[in-house]
Amino acid sequence: MTITRNSIYTAPFLQEMMETAANLYRLGWAERNGGNISYLLHEYEVLPYVDVDYVIRTVPMNFDASDLAGKYFIVTGSGKYFKNVEKNPVRNLGIIRIAEDGKSYEILWGFEDGGVATSELPTHLMNHMQRLSVDKNHRVIMHCHATNLIAMTFTHSLMEEDFTKTLWEMCTECIVVFPEGVGVVPWITPGTNEIGKATAERMKDVRIVLWPHHGVFGAGTTIDETFGLIETAEKAAEVYTIVCAQGGKKQTITDKQLQDLADAWHVVPRKGILKL
Repeated sequence: MTITRNSIYTAPFLQEMMETAANLYRLGWAERNGGNISYLLHEYEVLPYVDVDYVIRTVPMNFDASDLAGKYFIVTGSGKYFKNVEKNPVRNLGIIRIAEDGKSYEILWGFEDGGVATSELPTHLMNHMQRLSVDKNHRVIMHCHATNLIAMTFTHSLMEEDFTKTLWEMCTECIVVFPEGVGVVPWITPGTNEIGKATAERMKDVRIVLWPHHGVFGAGTTIDETFGLIETAEKAAEVYTIVCAQGGKKQTITDKQLQDLADAWHVVPRKGILKL
């Protein structure tokens, strides 16, 4: 039986990736080839658009992702510029499937001209595995160079509790959006399994992890949720930057008010931060 497939360019997941890449570039959080996204897809989402029995190329990985064998992802490409994704998605994005051996992936669509998935792919896969272990609805990992969050890592304490408390104080919505706070890892060379493992370790407890002097990793159940998580933390960091430029805080949201916010929105703040 012949299967008639829809145009891949009508796929909702492709449209989401294109729009998000454009927004990250527009905001200045993905300069040059900075940033990467991976989006876990269900097979039923892929089948109307891609022949999953036709493998374009198989690419080895220096990481064992056996726990994700058979899983599909749409991923940004290595060395690709987010500013180019909308006008040429087939060159800058790819749909891949993790091979049964867990040590390679199969390209099913995209990455034309010999392209491959982001060099951070092992880090993404480690974090997908970690988040899936605590949230069965998890689907997205997003990395970008959010300007004010990076700046804060030069001027602010890198203790997670301190960083979280400052962000919570800067915008009323923060404690509601990320009540578990933020994670912070030491500076580690990007693109290595070491930074992937360190980030995944923090992703047990949080959905946003800072890479000091580099950028941020966010996780979520949808593209919108993940983008919004990073966007909220970045807005708080921007307010912090402005507050410091204006001479520092003269008043703030109190711990009692933060707890009242959490109670109103039925979220549980990370322990040890609010002193009540």
